[in-house]
Amino acid sequence: PQAASARTDIRDCSTDPPYLPPTVTNTTAQLAALRDTMQAHRVQAYIVPSTDAHMNEYIAERDSRLGWLTGFTGSAGTAVVTQDKAALWTDSRYWTQAERQLDCNWELQRTTWIESIGLWILEAVPVGGNISLDPFLFSIDTWNSYSRALHGSGRALLPITTNLVDEVWGDQRPPPASGQIYSLPAVFTGSSWQEKVAGIRQQMGQHVRRPTAVLLSGLEETAWLFNLRGDDIPYNPVFYSYTLLTNTTISLFVNRSRLAAGVWQSLRAQCPGPLCVELPEYEQASTHLLHYCQGNVTVWLGTEYTTYGLYSIIPQEKLLEDSYSPVMLAKAVKNAKEQELLRAAHVRDAVAVIQYLLWLEKMVPQGQVDEFSGAQHIDELRQAQEHSRGPSFQSISASG
Repeated sequence: PQAASARTDIRDCSTDPPYLPPTVTNTTAQLAALRDTMQAHRVQAYIVPSTDAHMNEYIAERDSRLGWLTGFTGSAGTAVVTQDKAALWTDSRYWTQAERQLDCNWELQRTTWIESIGLWILEAVPVGGNISLDPFLFSIDTWNSYSRALHGSGRALLPITTNLVDEVWGDQRPPPASGQIYSLPAVFTGSSWQEKVAGIRQQMGQHVRRPTAVLLSGLEETAWLFNLRGDDIPYNPVFYSYTLLTNTTISLFVNRSRLAAGVWQSLRAQCPGPLCVELPEYEQASTHLLHYCQGNVTVWLGTEYTTYGLYSIIPQEKLLEDSYSPVMLAKAVKNAKEQELLRAAHVRDAVAVIQYLLWLEKMVPQGQVDEFSGAQHIDELRQAQEHSRGPSFQSISASG
């Protein structure tokens, strides 16, 4: 009777051979390849996060390194791989999912504390070992936490700018986003990008430290500043970019070929001059920043969205740090036009929800609807409303 009631939808690594449900990914090949690469780089432990280079909560397929390596597709987690062990840390929302998706190469650690990851690493890696990560995938705070956890332990925390997972993933890695980057019509913005730039420059001039530049890493910061939108990440109308804004120049690091014709004209209309937007390629951001920081400059940034990789390029005495950049704070204050549009959007959304409740009352008694078809239906009702650009996250639908 015990065997009959045992759950068959989760793995059981205690039996021989282990029981694996059909939802599990076999990760033996990925791990073997990663371990070879680690050996070539003289790395004893490698840390893989679930985020991307812009600290996004939602990420593109191309950045789903944790998912590819482990088979686990939850939105939050950290993996650590050594030559003979592999472990995944995630929070209680995802424990059952992890047991359904991980094979027996992986230990599941039911916590997210960096201290606990640090203790595991200290146990798994002998003194003198190197622990590595890609500094462009970790926030400044997270880097500092790992640094503290390993401090004085005789093990080195080494940033490697070559991402070892990408190296192993190779040609199988999904291609970069290629969709068009377009302008938000003026009727939706309330201020032109030129006005927004002038406002940020005014803040730079009024600041006691007189910063010479603002560095933007958060994708929504750049999208807001230039009134541009894209579809690089599901449910988020943003595009991969960085911005370096100085008193006299504007550099928008982006894949130029993706800009709609009108966008190109709008950004380049006032060249040369202080409102001329230079368009270096996305990949050139760190090289450009390194070059800029050789001058007599002060760079203002928000630490919440800047990776340790970018942050460490700027000498400490040339840094002006806040939790959020002046653009993130300006974006949070909605002008009268934006407030009016927000209210109107909520009215349209409320209409869709009321239509949905009415439909549910009719359909549920007939046994015609389940949680999944219900979620699909509300998406359709919302899509039918004017100006709909799709949901802001996948509908979470539950009953009972």
